[in-house]
Amino acid sequence: MTVRSPARHAYRGRFAPTPSGPLHLGSLMTALASWLEARTHDGRWLLRIDDLDGPRCVAGVDARILQQLEAHGLYWDEAPRYQSAHLDEYRAAVSQLQQTGRLYACRCTRAELAAGSRIGPDGAVYAGTCREARLGETDAALRLTVGARQLRYQDGVQGELSRALDSELGDFVVRRRDGIVGYHLACAIDEHAQQISDVVRGADLIGSTFAQMCVQRELMLQAPRYHHLPVIGGRDGLKLSKQNHANPITAEDAGRNLWLCLQWLQQQPPAALLGAPPSLLLEWARRHWRLASVPAQTWVMRQFEISRFL
Repeated sequence: MTVRSPARHAYRGRFAPTPSGPLHLGSLMTALASWLEARTHDGRWLLRIDDLDGPRCVAGVDARILQQLEAHGLYWDEAPRYQSAHLDEYRAAVSQLQQTGRLYACRCTRAELAAGSRIGPDGAVYAGTCREARLGETDAALRLTVGARQLRYQDGVQGELSRALDSELGDFVVRRRDGIVGYHLACAIDEHAQQISDVVRGADLIGSTFAQMCVQRELMLQAPRYHHLPVIGGRDGLKLSKQNHANPITAEDAGRNLWLCLQWLQQQPPAALLGAPPSLLLEWARRHWRLASVPAQTWVMRQFEISRFL
């Protein structure tokens, strides 16, 4: 099955940080690329705060993220959408999927998942242990049956991507055992609700894209266009991330931060603009932005440039 890009219409992009920690250079690079794509298409750029998983979120971090974006000149066009304010929409989508008969209950423990799963291109692939068990839904996660089919689409950066859903993606959770709605389902609903036409994000989320496309297909929602950027790696072989204790970006380094991100995106910013005010850097970037120049690999190592930020 090939997912075709939606018909051309008003461009609506978005940036969707999780308020588990402040933004670092990796997340700034994603926000910048997403913002530039929207601006060069005369489109709108929206924010979504992915605070669905309450235990992961830190009080006050959402406000800090907004301040960090503003300090780097990245302003949004509509009020941010908070996932925690839309739980009824997600629960309604779960109910709709239940009516299709495509969901089943799963009580596998983390240890059982670790022992039974195989490794696919995007991580662990669930073995389908509970698919035919017909368990009750109480005290159980709900998984979506993906079926034995091939799903492919044309990525704006990576080119054509495909997955054999049963062997490379696996049935995934749409409602967790603790009752929290799964990320893939919530994200698919959010893109539809905000009328997102284009998603620009890191290549570490390619597997998530295929899962979200499965949800969109089941709910008959139109898929946006996807553009997956390379992920910034450090000298330790790990991606720059909150989990790996990447340092927060600061307003004082805004000009340097933006210049570095443009360099990693292979936009070739002039050396004279290194450390310039964000308004000047963004003005140059809007005139010269080319998504086609972004490297197609999924991993970019820039040890000498990011060592001071790790």
